Amino acid sequence: MNWSIFLNKTKKSFEILEKATPETFRGFGVMGKEAKSNGALNEKTKEFIALGIAIATRCDSCVALHVKSLVRLKTSRDEIVEALSMCCYMGGGPSIAFSAKALEAFDQFSNT
Repeated sequence: MNWSIFLNKTKKSFEILEKATPETFRGFGVMGKEAKSNGALNEKTKEFIALGIAIATRCDSCVALHVKSLVRLKTSRDEIVEALSMCCYMGGGPSIAFSAKALEAFDQFSNT
């Protein structure tokens, strides 16, 4: 899969839904801004948590969004591999499949 193309299509779909439900997106944006702000946990740690949930819920769009954020936050390949190992341990076979997708996305986003 080309993760950049997939993420661009996802964002376009979100824009269409946002036009139809602006208050939902406004509320989600406010909640996200607060949730991602640095506090006792930094943004990178929070993105790892979000990626783990994305893998557990088997959401390709969420995997793409959170991996892209982790690349932006200068995550090393070693860091993501270690986090994905924990996802595999906790989620079994389905999480292995989605962890492989997440690593593929990381490698692609890291090389762009």
